[in-house]
Amino acid sequence: MQKHIIDAENKVLGRVAVEAANLLRGKGKVEFVPYKDCGDQVEITNTDKVKVTGRKFKQKTYIRHSGYPGAIKERTFEEQMARDSREVVRQAVYGMLPKNKLRDKLMRKLKLYKAER
Repeated sequence: MQKHIIDAENKVLGRVAVEAANLLRGKGKVEFVPYKDCGDQVEITNTDKVKVTGRKFKQKTYIRHSGYPGAIKERTFEEQMARDSREVVRQAVYGMLPKNKLRDKLMRKLKLYKAER
C-alpha cells in the first residue's frame, strides 16, 4: 500500500476529488476488483485553496438535516469554505465512491489538511 499526496492549491474541486477517489479504490492497479479494498492512502493538502468554476462559489449549497421537522439547514460553498474547507473536499470524494459498505472503509484512508500558515 502506497501513500499519495495531492496538492489541491489552485485546482478545481471535482478534479481533485476524482483523482483521490480513483487512488482510494485502486482503479489504476492490475489487481483491481470492484468488491475489494485494494487502494492506497491519500493525503490532500491545501484544501482551503481549492477552486470551483462558474458561479458555484455563491450558488452551490450544502444541506444538512437534524431529523426534526423544519430543521433543514443550508450553507453556500463560500460559507462552508470559511468554516471548514476539509469538509467540502471530504463530501466531494465521498460522493464519488461506491454507495456500499466499502465506502466507509475507503474514507478512513483519506487524510485532509488545510494550508499551513
